[in-house]
Amino acid sequence: MITRRGRARLGLLVPFTNTNFEPDMALMCPPDITLHSARLGGYDENETPDADQMAGLGTSDLDEPLRLLAGVKPDVILYGCTSATLTHGPEFDRALAARIKADSGAMSVTAAGAVVSALETLQVKRIGFASPYAADINDLAVAFLTHCGFNIVARAEMPKALSNDEQGAMTPADVADLALGANHPDADAVLLSCTDMRSVEIIAQLEDQFGKPVVSSNQALAFEALRMLKIAEPVTGFGQLLERTRL
Repeated sequence: MITRRGRARLGLLVPFTNTNFEPDMALMCPPDITLHSARLGGYDENETPDADQMAGLGTSDLDEPLRLLAGVKPDVILYGCTSATLTHGPEFDRALAARIKADSGAMSVTAAGAVVSALETLQVKRIGFASPYAADINDLAVAFLTHCGFNIVARAEMPKALSNDEQGAMTPADVADLALGANHPDADAVLLSCTDMRSVEIIAQLEDQFGKPVVSSNQALAFEALRMLKIAEPVTGFGQLLERTRL
């Protein structure tokens, strides 16, 4: 009889320059869940990660990374880039999650899909949006969220386009400064979009400061993975979303 280590296995599909998705998931997941990664290409690490670059990631060949990741028989596979599907739209996003599920046999969710699910779970409609993305990606992100029924009442972005390395190197204090620009009085919640931005470490602090929920891409992915696994116990320290019972 083959015995499995831990309660569940999460498979992570990670853009190859991303340095924060995996550490964030390790912070938020219960210790009896194991994490297993495969890297994704389709973009140039030396180019500004604009809409064209991230759209290229979204349409990159998944066959080999998905085949390798499926080898560990994960229970859930998380597609760890928000902008890769934000740049293509909701229909593409849903189709990608369905394709991963069909090809791997695992449950699956994308970062963008998890964000939408998180905002729906919190029953918020008016959103303050912040990201480190290039402006053209933010335009597409706003269109994506609007199509999904949300009203973007504020938008905060960096004064200049950041490289892949610069996005990953933002400190939690940098993220907090960015989030301030999205905290509009009319916003029901603030969304921090990007799996390579160090948001989860300051979500609880920002919620105390803003008096409203704060959602990040990686926090939303953790929530959705635990919900799919029917792991109900709250996870504390990373915002209201993860402190909810998930059944």
